Amino acid sequence: MDPTPFEQALGRVGDRRLDRSLDIAPLSKKNELKPWRKKQWCIAPKQSAAFVCSMEDVLEVYQRERDPDYPLVCLDETTKELHGHSREPMPVRPSQIARVDSEYLRAGVGTLFMLNAPLEGWREVIVTERKTRQDYAKILRKLSDECFPDAKKIILVQDNLNTHNPTSLYETFPAQEARRLAERFEVHYTPKHGSWLNMAEIELNVLSSQCLSCRIPNMQRLCLHTKAWVEQRNRQKAKIQWRFRTSEARIKLQHLYPKFV
Repeated sequence: MDPTPFEQALGRVGDRRLDRSLDIAPLSKKNELKPWRKKQWCIAPKQSAAFVCSMEDVLEVYQRERDPDYPLVCLDETTKELHGHSREPMPVRPSQIARVDSEYLRAGVGTLFMLNAPLEGWREVIVTERKTRQDYAKILRKLSDECFPDAKKIILVQDNLNTHNPTSLYETFPAQEARRLAERFEVHYTPKHGSWLNMAEIELNVLSSQCLSCRIPNMQRLCLHTKAWVEQRNRQKAKIQWRFRTSEARIKLQHLYPKFV
C-alpha cells in the first residue's frame, strides 16, 4: 500500500524513522513574549543637551592634528577575575585542542588601567589590586612624569567615574604636588551612557580577546600576560583609526539633539 501524504511527511514509518519534531514542544509564535531573553547595550538619553555637549567636545578633540607637545591619551579601566585550575589541564597533543576541567579556583580580582595614545601607536596597562582614588592619582603621576615627561600638556580623555577628577590628586599628594599634576592635563570627559566614545575602551576589547581569554591564577601572572601583550602591540605601533566625526553624529544621532521649533 502506498503511504499516505501524512506518512510521506513523517518519513518511512516501516523502520520507525519518524520526524523528531513531533517529540518537542510546538514552535513558539513569532510575537510571543520571551522575558528570559535580553540584549545589552549602552543606552543614551533622548534629546539631552548634556550628552551631545560632551560628545561633540570629545569628537572635536579626536579631530585635532597630532602634536608631540600635546599628546592625546585615553584612559579607561576594567577588572579581570583570577581563576586557578582545580585540576591540572591535560597535555596538548598534535591535532588535539587543549582540555581543561570546567571547575576552577577563585583567586580574587585584578584591576587593569589602560593608557592609550592612539595617534602615537602606544599603550600601557597598569595592574592594581584596587581602583581607588589613590590608585588613579598615582597613575596620572606616572603618565605625566614617566610616560610623557617632555609634553607641555597631556590631552586626557576619560569617563565620568567618581574617582576621575582632581580631587583624587589632593587626597593622595600634598597640595603643591597635586596642583602641579592637575595643570599637566587638559581633561575631556565622555558623556554618561557614552563610554563607547573613549578609544581606550576599544583597546581594552583587543586586550581582552588577545590576552585575557585564558585562566589567569594570580596577580603576578596577570602582570606578565599584560606586559607581553603591551610590548608586542607597541612594537607593531598599532593605532586606532577613528572615523566618527561631529558632522556624522548630527545626522546619525539626531534623535539625541534637543529640538527647536
